[in-house]
Amino acid sequence: MKKIVCIICLPFFFVSCKSGKDAVIISFNSITIDTLLHDKISIRAIEVDNDKLWYAADKNRFGFYDFKTKKNKEITIKSDSINKEFRSIAQNKEYVFIANIGNPANIFKISKIDLSVKRVYTEVHEKVFYDSMNFWNEKEGILIGDPIDNCLSILITRDGGTTWNKIPCANLPKTFDGEAAFAASNTNVMIKENDCWIVSGGKKSRVFHSSDKGTIWKVHETSIVQGDAMTGIFTADFYNKKKGFVAGGNYEKLEQNFKNKAITKDGGKTWTLIAENQGFGYASCVQFIPNSDGKELVVVGATGIHYSSNGGISWKQLSDDKTLYTIRFLNRNTAFAAGKNKIVKIVFN
Repeated sequence: MKKIVCIICLPFFFVSCKSGKDAVIISFNSITIDTLLHDKISIRAIEVDNDKLWYAADKNRFGFYDFKTKKNKEITIKSDSINKEFRSIAQNKEYVFIANIGNPANIFKISKIDLSVKRVYTEVHEKVFYDSMNFWNEKEGILIGDPIDNCLSILITRDGGTTWNKIPCANLPKTFDGEAAFAASNTNVMIKENDCWIVSGGKKSRVFHSSDKGTIWKVHETSIVQGDAMTGIFTADFYNKKKGFVAGGNYEKLEQNFKNKAITKDGGKTWTLIAENQGFGYASCVQFIPNSDGKELVVVGATGIHYSSNGGISWKQLSDDKTLYTIRFLNRNTAFAAGKNKIVKIVFN
């Protein structure tokens, strides 16, 4: 197991008031990185599940790392001759769901008990490309993808992932030519209670919102860089129903650190650019740190691992590792990240 210790001095802290008492949260000043899996693999979708970290990967593969046994279990789905790359993953209590990018699109339902695999959805179209998946609860989930006609592709399940139905374009906001989504880290669709947000990029970079589990949708503008095929929002996270953060940038100009991050305090209706010409460049995944009152965030991407303790106003680089694509937190101090050829555990000290 490979261990790396990165120490950065962060000369600031913040105080948040909760339940009438002052709670002092000291900023992290170091991280420890342990490599859990090292192989020739590309992983952009992970899910923390009690004592396991599930992952979806390239070359028809999915699997999990068991925290207790410290062993990895990997399975290859051999359903046909097509080499599938899985970039979407979600779960409920009994099953894990994964979806591949490209044509034909497939959703697979995997039993957590015996790892049996069942294909529950297939869609064939030259333009089909699904990007990200999430669940509201045990029964209701969503998978989103690029436009085929003049709207985003949105699939909904209401029966625990057994069947998936596509929302007609007549019931969705229209997309612009060249507007799509990015399958960078399975963070294009966020859920809080009944609310759901989808982020887009390319020629237009906007935020689509539903407050009723995907029935009625509205769309809101952002000032994130847009206009070219590889610009826009690549990732987003919401701390609660009001406070959210989007990030991305220009994939062809990885160091560009302006118009690549924005915040909302009204549930995604309005977005304000933040930390212009500061902090990270292109970002593939952003996550709020749990129990941080929405003040602490971590970003992984082409300029390494960056951390903010003040809601994204300022950023510090904690690692220069540019090969991580996605990150999820187990608790306030522990996260798991994956990317090019590896899965790692990150402890924030």
